[in-house]
Amino acid sequence: MLTFAAVGLAPVAHAGMAFGNYELALAGRYDFHTWVWSATSCPEACIHINAIARPVAKAFNYSGDAQLAGGRYTLTVDVPDGLRCGDIYYGPTIPTHDVYSWDATTLAGSLQSSYDVGCNTAPADTNTYPFTLSRM
Repeated sequence: MLTFAAVGLAPVAHAGMAFGNYELALAGRYDFHTWVWSATSCPEACIHINAIARPVAKAFNYSGDAQLAGGRYTLTVDVPDGLRCGDIYYGPTIPTHDVYSWDATTLAGSLQSSYDVGCNTAPADTNTYPFTLSRM
């Protein structure tokens, strides 16, 4: 009887990202910030991400729900300062539409960052950056 209770009450395992804090290592993006992602629960096969900039100066934190499908999470956010132009600290910034996609097991993925107009009125484009997440 005790064996049945132990098996029946065992926690359900899920093939997804664990809740907690993660260091976002984003390669190649022209930015002086590093990011911490705080991952918490949300309903229906997703995980809520709060992105926190370090340092907080000249950055906008963002948040959204990352949907899980086919073993990959996808997080879509609009960032008011996603593209930095000229001086990395004091230059102008341009809003971006960012789509993060990563493997639920390896926590490796890519960011596609799109903008309607680039630096110095360059045409619209999309930049792609690889990234990894590491549990803190």
